[in-house]
Amino acid sequence: MTVEHLTPRQIVAELDKYIVGQTEAKRAVAIALRNRYRRQQLSSELRDEVTPKNILMIGPTGVGKTEIARRVSRLLDAPFIKVEATKFTEVGYVGRDVESIVRDLTEAAVNLVHTEKMGEVQARAEQQATERILQLLVEQRLRTRTVRHSAQANGAGPVEIGPGAGSESASGEDLGQVATMAATAPDPANAARTTLEKARARQRRQVARLLAAQQLEEEQVEIEIDSESTPFANVLEFMPGMSPDEMTTSFQDFLDSIGQNARRRSRRVSVKEARRILAEEEAHKMIDFDAVVEHALKRVQESGVVFLDEIDKITGPAVEMGADVSGEGVQRDLLPIIEGSVVQTRYGMIKTDHILFIAAGAFHQSRPSDLIPELQGRFPLRVELGALDQEDLEAILTQPENALTKQYQALLATEGVEITFTPEALRRMAELAVLLNERTEDIGARRLHTIMEQVLEELSFEADTHGGEKIAIDEEFVNTHMDGFIEDEDLSRFIL
Repeated sequence: MTVEHLTPRQIVAELDKYIVGQTEAKRAVAIALRNRYRRQQLSSELRDEVTPKNILMIGPTGVGKTEIARRVSRLLDAPFIKVEATKFTEVGYVGRDVESIVRDLTEAAVNLVHTEKMGEVQARAEQQATERILQLLVEQRLRTRTVRHSAQANGAGPVEIGPGAGSESASGEDLGQVATMAATAPDPANAARTTLEKARARQRRQVARLLAAQQLEEEQVEIEIDSESTPFANVLEFMPGMSPDEMTTSFQDFLDSIGQNARRRSRRVSVKEARRILAEEEAHKMIDFDAVVEHALKRVQESGVVFLDEIDKITGPAVEMGADVSGEGVQRDLLPIIEGSVVQTRYGMIKTDHILFIAAGAFHQSRPSDLIPELQGRFPLRVELGALDQEDLEAILTQPENALTKQYQALLATEGVEITFTPEALRRMAELAVLLNERTEDIGARRLHTIMEQVLEELSFEADTHGGEKIAIDEEFVNTHMDGFIEDEDLSRFIL
């Protein structure tokens, strides 16, 4: 089910499967996503007036900001990218400029639409691929038997019938009849052609039956890859504002495309692999790529979403060294894109007026008010994600569908080891996570990864010697494996 068919309550329920707490942030994101769909239902005049309400998520590290973005990206059937604000520099300096955000989003949209179209024609493409493989196998077998019959006729040995041949397959007798009829029939050429056609028909029925039963999956077949199977022809193009890295990438793509077009050659692969290759090639032929690009550009402009992480790292005064030459300069460059502007991409012009931006930052050493006023105004919705307490951390260990305990149980099960966690063990690990976050850096739920790995380190290392065992992870087990680790963590604060 796509996000268009989900109500805000259902979107929050989907996020609840993976993220504990943070209800306010989930609700804000759910409403913003649903408003994308609602806007599409308005009249064209009013639709252009409804601008997206960009969101600024504020909260310490490890509380779920990035996880919300990850899960939203899987819910969306709209173009979505996640970028870090620290990766960009202001115009005039070496590095990526902020307009590359829109170019990357456009690339994501083209790939998304192309994948959707490929899925629509997949069934027909597989039928076409199977037909091509059938024809290749029939011709290949007939050629092989013709050679063998010629060798037998010259005294080289008996005719050998290839694997899978049945009562209806072409035999040496079929091929021998060609020579006999050529000598005795009133029209030798026509008689020989008729006999070969009958042999080919019988062979085709037999091979089709074997293909349908998947009995020829490993048989080798020679195919020729069409150079036109490449979905998008790479064009050498340098646009204003492209960084040196992007220019290098574009030039390399251009050279690769030349090489691909020059390498039109035959390959000998299994029937199974040939079906995959030819089905992809046939699907590409069925797709109108101009229509794909046109649809993708519309999707970007109407429903694109950008998650801008680490936005707090570009606040404050200019930095003397590093890629972040001037955080304020990056903010000024971001402003026109978020406000609404036109950006040139390799596929065409993109208007950013209705792209939804969701920004996030911990703001440990700065405040949202440190952003330039104009940029603050483009994020009218602000939600604060609270720090995680012991109860939250304990829930994170078990409730999400991708909970750490479930992950480690599945990992060790591959070695034949069955582990279980007692409630006391889970409570103790949550206590230790809170303790370490207070004593050292507060990294939120990410501290649980450290603790879980330390608790199970010895068992994970020796798992192959515990095959078939059932091991309960209780409070004593946790304390035994964490006592020395906590002391080391305390000492590490005072050691360079």
